[in-house]
Amino acid sequence: MKEQLNIISNWFEAKNPFAIATVIQTWGSSPRPVGSTMLISKDMEMAGSVSGGCVEGTVVKATLPLIENGMAQRLDFGVADEDAWEVGLSCGGKMQVFAERFLAFNEQPEELAAWQQLEFCLKNDQPCILLTRLQDGESWHSVVTPDGTAFGERTPDGLVQQALRAYRERNSQVVEYLEVSYFAQVFPHRSQLLIIGAAHITVDLVQLAKQFDFETVVVDPRGIFSSKTQFPMPPDRIFEKYPAEVLPDFTLDPYTYAVVLSHDPKIDDNALHILLRSEVGYIGALGSKKTHGKRVARLQNAGFSEEEIARIHAPIGVDIHAKTPKEIALSIMGEIIKVKNEFL
Repeated sequence: MKEQLNIISNWFEAKNPFAIATVIQTWGSSPRPVGSTMLISKDMEMAGSVSGGCVEGTVVKATLPLIENGMAQRLDFGVADEDAWEVGLSCGGKMQVFAERFLAFNEQPEELAAWQQLEFCLKNDQPCILLTRLQDGESWHSVVTPDGTAFGERTPDGLVQQALRAYRERNSQVVEYLEVSYFAQVFPHRSQLLIIGAAHITVDLVQLAKQFDFETVVVDPRGIFSSKTQFPMPPDRIFEKYPAEVLPDFTLDPYTYAVVLSHDPKIDDNALHILLRSEVGYIGALGSKKTHGKRVARLQNAGFSEEEIARIHAPIGVDIHAKTPKEIALSIMGEIIKVKNEFL
């Protein structure tokens, strides 16, 4: 849905009612992941996809009446083997799609409040979770922010906690509360990469991260590195400060990824002492096995547990026998993306 925000805004402002179909569950070899959406207008204009082509026609036919009556409906599909081949899969699978008139066109105050908060979050890169009740009939929505605040329909605390669990797990999913099913659709903030140390690898890593739409932040108290390093593609922000002076101001959640590259224990450990007790999704540290062994000993002496220390990916990166700074940056970025997509 986030990628379709401009279309949503244009159709809404033009008072062109439309439906949205969302993939809520898949089994086997599904063409599109959970959370994929397709917009369908009353004029049969379409944006997005739920299956890559094999069930779109049926979805459109089923959703057109929902635009008029404002109802919602769960749809079950089996993707046959012969259809699966057409969309690039080796075998078929099953999927569930939830279709409904888009919540912005519901005149109920609670539904409008949910839409207003969702629109604000999507437009301002603010994280949230959209809860949709999976029942045929009238639509029900709530938008939950990471601090536990809910907007829209009345949302019990137990259901809020289920939404927050989905957010921490980085996984849009069906959740259950009091024997009722809801779809928790996770909309994270833009992925954030914290790089501790303006090393030669940092230049290439920043460039790669930007290609994958990460916000890049470089932290290095050594002025000769932070201010003198030449970045063909500069980071979004750079700080000539110790990590402990900067990191507490950042959102250290599962959608933030951190690498320590300075090769200076005073700087790297300064960052690790904060990162290891945060909720960041990834922590990687540059250095050989011998270097990491010394790092582990220092962290143990500082009171960190084996479980906490085990969060560090070291030696850092996917093993591609990297030698050059560009290759090392590629191996690091590959590992970060692997972790980022682990639950998708």
